Amino acid sequence: MMNRKIKKVAVLGSGIMGSRIACHFANIGVEVLLLDIVPKEPNEKEAAKGLTLESPAVRNRIVNDALAFAVKSNPSPVYSKSVLNNIRTGNFDDNMKDIATCDWVIEVVVENLKIKQSVYEKVEQFRKPGTLISSNTSGIPIHLMAEGRSEDFQKHFCGTHFFNPPRYLRLLEIIPTPHTDKSVVDFLMHYGDKFLGKTTVLCKDTPAFIANRVGVYSIMALLHLVQKMDLTVEEVDKFTGPALGRPKSATFRTTDVVGLDTMINVANGLRENAPDDEQKDVFVLPDYVQKMQENKWLGDKTGQGFYKKTKDKSGKTEILALDLKTLEYRPQEKVKSATLEATKPIENLAQRMKVYAQGKDKAGEFFRVSFSGLFEYVSNRIPEISDELYRIDDAMRAGFGWELGPFEVWDALGVKEGVEMMKANGKQPAAWVSEMLDAGHQSFYQIENGNKRYYDIASKSYKAIPGQDAFIILDNIRASKTVWKNAGTTITDLGDGILNLEFHTKMNTIGGEVLSGINKAIDLAEKDYRGLVIGNDGANFSAGANVGMIFMMAVEQEWDEVNMAIKLFQNTSMRIRHSAIPVVVAPHNLTLGGGCEFSMHADHVQLYAETYMGLVEFGVGLIPGGGGTKEMALRASDEYHAEQIEQNVLKEKFLTVATAKVSTSAVEAYELGYLLKDKYAITMNRSRLIADAKAKALELANAGYTPPAPRKDIKVLGKYGLGMVYAGANSMRSANYISEYDQKISQKLGYVMCGGDLSAPTLVTEQYLLDLEREAFLSLCGEKKTLERIQSILTKGKPLRN
Repeated sequence: MMNRKIKKVAVLGSGIMGSRIACHFANIGVEVLLLDIVPKEPNEKEAAKGLTLESPAVRNRIVNDALAFAVKSNPSPVYSKSVLNNIRTGNFDDNMKDIATCDWVIEVVVENLKIKQSVYEKVEQFRKPGTLISSNTSGIPIHLMAEGRSEDFQKHFCGTHFFNPPRYLRLLEIIPTPHTDKSVVDFLMHYGDKFLGKTTVLCKDTPAFIANRVGVYSIMALLHLVQKMDLTVEEVDKFTGPALGRPKSATFRTTDVVGLDTMINVANGLRENAPDDEQKDVFVLPDYVQKMQENKWLGDKTGQGFYKKTKDKSGKTEILALDLKTLEYRPQEKVKSATLEATKPIENLAQRMKVYAQGKDKAGEFFRVSFSGLFEYVSNRIPEISDELYRIDDAMRAGFGWELGPFEVWDALGVKEGVEMMKANGKQPAAWVSEMLDAGHQSFYQIENGNKRYYDIASKSYKAIPGQDAFIILDNIRASKTVWKNAGTTITDLGDGILNLEFHTKMNTIGGEVLSGINKAIDLAEKDYRGLVIGNDGANFSAGANVGMIFMMAVEQEWDEVNMAIKLFQNTSMRIRHSAIPVVVAPHNLTLGGGCEFSMHADHVQLYAETYMGLVEFGVGLIPGGGGTKEMALRASDEYHAEQIEQNVLKEKFLTVATAKVSTSAVEAYELGYLLKDKYAITMNRSRLIADAKAKALELANAGYTPPAPRKDIKVLGKYGLGMVYAGANSMRSANYISEYDQKISQKLGYVMCGGDLSAPTLVTEQYLLDLEREAFLSLCGEKKTLERIQSILTKGKPLRN
């Protein structure tokens, strides 16, 4: 593979997808040129300012408005506003020549073959040979677009189908044409995975590729099933949500967000372009969906779809559901299901599927009927849309947020059992499934030496899934590599002298068993290994300390126990920092409270790009008590320079904790001061996180790791800082921004960060600050209002502002 580097990308078309694809390349530090058409004439505002069609502000209005709209959208397409410096805007007439300096040109204009071909004509004039060129189409056959282009263009041309929103949805489908050079395909598969953080799936040039072909079949089949089984909108969303390992927004809520019209377009396209699909009748819209289309009930964009937001008599927001029979909106009904209740306590999703499939009520029946159809459909799509079954599972997980792909669900039930279920529901698997079972192969996947292998239909044998050697998947190695475990943690040998400690408590909260697990892992690593990674494969790294445990002890007034628990937490954070071996923490997604404190004490933080990190204890009436408050004071001290006003530095750190700021990305976690400049690195692809963290621990060990000495030189401002904190809290209170109790917690936090009421700025030790932190935490645990706040979080999941 030639040594290709992507320094600059041109994105042609700045609509919803184009602007967001541009933002995601900017997120990873690539220079982006975003172009769109020139408007036909100045608008009223521009004309009033005396601008003409020659003015740059007019010529670039479409692209600049589109980018501004994208950046304001929620969730944000950028890691931080600072990455927008990587994007330059322009238009097709004046700036197409600038694509000569780009390494990759991505076309994202409207889904119209003629328009796309006219854009490629312009591209061909200015593009330098060897530059990658790709289209983000989802509806037009890729080979048609490259017709009539030069040989060099065709060799470097490919479909690259991002899913919306590109920052958050992990799927990138790569669709070569017969002329695409193999090295281009290999490069895009690797680049998408490693640099863009995507699950890259190689697709054939078939209608709707893989994810939309299976996903839209699945939704359309469900729309028909709703009528057959007489299901309500609420029932379907309850049956197809988290219980099934699918997003909370399930089916109808997701359709409202994406837009019913989008789904109808793909379904209509499939009906026209896949005439040989044995299920083509499924792509015909049921009458109630046609009615919704006529009424323009397309979801959020038109204010109503399967759900409608209204206000009740008292002005409270209420979300109504659509009655699919009468097409009238009505209050939502609670869904009760014995099957779903039975699946609730089962954490392991594969085991949950078995229970779901055996359900005796509507939910169980729904599962059997819908999955029988889905299994038949995906088995028939091989080799049409993919030669390998794992690509279908990858596409559904990454594009539709399913935790298990269709073949993985089938494996969970047992392939043989799945076939029996299908036959009972009048469905038949493809012939290759029966041949596989007849040959004695019982499953679609196997784990061998920590690697997942898939059943390859052509060779009738199991093969390694390519690219897995770059990943360490704890689920695959736990069985053979566990060194030690307790109720809340497992210590695994990652090889090369590096251990991994994972939490598996509810929401990965940190209680006694997690603290003892970390200490045990450090003991083992110091004795017989070279380094430690603290990372896990859970949905979130950690939601913070187990406040339920603190609440119980505080209610019972067991103050010695609370004191011991805080001390153990602090000591564990300090042990992470001062142990004889390097400790790398690998956070992802929610990393709150104690999870953030452990990260702040690590030798290195290897974090996933989507990490939402923060010290949030203030919300439950406490201050960070696991070393977080001490650490913020220490970091403020390190930033005090002669030319700076020290109080301003302190104020910034104080406010980050007092407002419980949580980062919206890894980049922002650094900007908020939770990460230190040379002590962190970002992993784009979540599947690579543990492997990257292990590599970093090894690098530190190989460099001759020595632990940092405990600090004795932390400058605290004493009364000089406290004056500012108290005055600030006072004015916030008078302006009614915070409650009286918030003011009290602010003062406690300020007291610790200022090192107490010392008469002058003083140098203190880490232990001095830890003792103050523990004392303040302990005293807040004894306050009725703190206990009320904790209780509100535990019982209602909502913060209380008392």
